[in-house]
Amino acid sequence: MITESKIHEECGVFAVFSSEKTDVASTVYYGLFALQHRGQEGCGIAINDDGVISCYKDLGLVNDVFSHSVMDKLGHGNMAIGHVRYGTTGNNDRNNVQPIVVNHVKGRMALAHNGNLINSTELREALELKGSIFHTTSDTEVISYIITKERLTAPSIEEAVNKAMDSLEGAYSLVVMSPSKLIAARDPKGFRPLCYGRTEDGRYIIASETCALDAVGAKFVRDIEPGEIIVITRDGIQSIKEHCGKEKQSLCIFEYIYFARPDSFVDGRSVHAARVRAGELLAKTHPVEADVVIGVPDSGLDAAIGYAKASGIPYGIGFIKNKYIGRTFIAPGQKSREDRVKIKLNPIAEVVSGKRVVMVDDSIVRGTTSARIVRLIREAGATEVHVRSSAPPFIAPCYYGVDIDSKDKLIACNHPMDEIREIIGADTLGYLNFDDVEKIAEGSHCGGFCVACFNEVYPTRPPKGTKNKFEQPIPEEIKNKVKKGEE
Repeated sequence: MITESKIHEECGVFAVFSSEKTDVASTVYYGLFALQHRGQEGCGIAINDDGVISCYKDLGLVNDVFSHSVMDKLGHGNMAIGHVRYGTTGNNDRNNVQPIVVNHVKGRMALAHNGNLINSTELREALELKGSIFHTTSDTEVISYIITKERLTAPSIEEAVNKAMDSLEGAYSLVVMSPSKLIAARDPKGFRPLCYGRTEDGRYIIASETCALDAVGAKFVRDIEPGEIIVITRDGIQSIKEHCGKEKQSLCIFEYIYFARPDSFVDGRSVHAARVRAGELLAKTHPVEADVVIGVPDSGLDAAIGYAKASGIPYGIGFIKNKYIGRTFIAPGQKSREDRVKIKLNPIAEVVSGKRVVMVDDSIVRGTTSARIVRLIREAGATEVHVRSSAPPFIAPCYYGVDIDSKDKLIACNHPMDEIREIIGADTLGYLNFDDVEKIAEGSHCGGFCVACFNEVYPTRPPKGTKNKFEQPIPEEIKNKVKKGEE
């Protein structure tokens, strides 16, 4: 979406394995570019050249971080991993950008992950009490420590990952690179997507979404199963399924509603088709007499097409989105948020002026974005604005990688439906019915979905403590001890 009041994406992981030394950095670059929608805070690439792992990462978008000079310095290798980040655990700090590279007596390792652990605080505290020193505040470093600890006794890196999964709770899709192996792992509940493919010249590709496979010319092979570990070496590919089938699957339904790119397939289901289906269901449960249906770019467009198709109301392109301004756009000076919206998004008056408009958006989280966009449509001449959300109301925080950590700012938790309609300035308001939410994923081979943000029924225990515990200010008691030389 387009302003600060919307939820933010997950992260994206990408990896490549080649039997020959080649320009794997460029392959990862294009893969990350295709996954840029999943995270815009920072990005990184780690290259493996005959066991020597080099890494470059920084805050910013892929195109900004990886200049020609940086790409030249990364050089060639036979495998590489990459990451685009939106942090839900750990501040927006360069130290928290991934991949994480570990130098250890058992060998070097690079790791990147998408998701959020619910027991990272407990694991970190236990490790610190045994002498571990952390350099970041992200749960990715916790995962790297657990794998490294298991590597002390495990006969191989893949067995270390396998044993580490016994300790990790929550959402994680991992790519791990050792001197000679590329490993991918997906948590047993399958919260986050992960797939792999192969190029015509035999390179293996691992990615969060199939759109990234397309970007590098790889043919989709299959999704990595929840709980599965795959190991890629020069001898081929191996699958470890010890953790498969042990837990009920809980793919985040919001991958279909908002996170994934519409040209991706997630666990066998077209994202575009899922969003069109959501729009069709909205039209049946929340019909209205209107002249045109428009979608809010980008993830509301497909649902708008579905609404128009099912309702018989013509579909129109209602907004132009400034493609040259990314999600990290910062207005100079004390500009209002309304000005930022106008710079990023502008209604097409010819389409909405004098019309009764159905405006379809992917979700309504805090309500401020919807209010600003409705105001823009009215200013462009719309006589009526009927808002439809292709997601049910958000009533609960997410613990698995989405930046909704409390109910405080969720509009559906603090206002009844009529008040929400008034706050956003709509003539009518309709959400996707909760009973319909899993229907949009019909055709997926996933065995179940996480819809906790809509019904507060979580597939795991809740986490202990706050997710940013290790970023809190130092307590005054400790500060005083430091001053006295007691700490």
